[in-house]
Amino acid sequence: MGLIIDIVGMLINVVVMLVIIQFIIGLLFAFNVVNARNEFLMQIYNSINSLLEPVLAPIRRILPRTGAIDFSPLVLIIGLQILMRVLLYATYGQ
Repeated sequence: MGLIIDIVGMLINVVVMLVIIQFIIGLLFAFNVVNARNEFLMQIYNSINSLLEPVLAPIRRILPRTGAIDFSPLVLIIGLQILMRVLLYATYGQ
């Protein structure tokens, strides 16, 4: 059972890193540090966006509209961390 928990933990870490990378690239585009016509970064951003959108879209539908600020990535990260803690507690009782 410990191996499964480790694999789930790694997958959660990958998703969290993708959310952080998406956030950073979005900031670079928003503050015009990097031109949005940069094909390499745009491809990375679109790829990460296509991976995360199926997970973030239901969260966005549940959350109230806050204008320009999107809290769905933060809610996703917190939810994944809670899931990991629950799995660890259920497995090891710690």
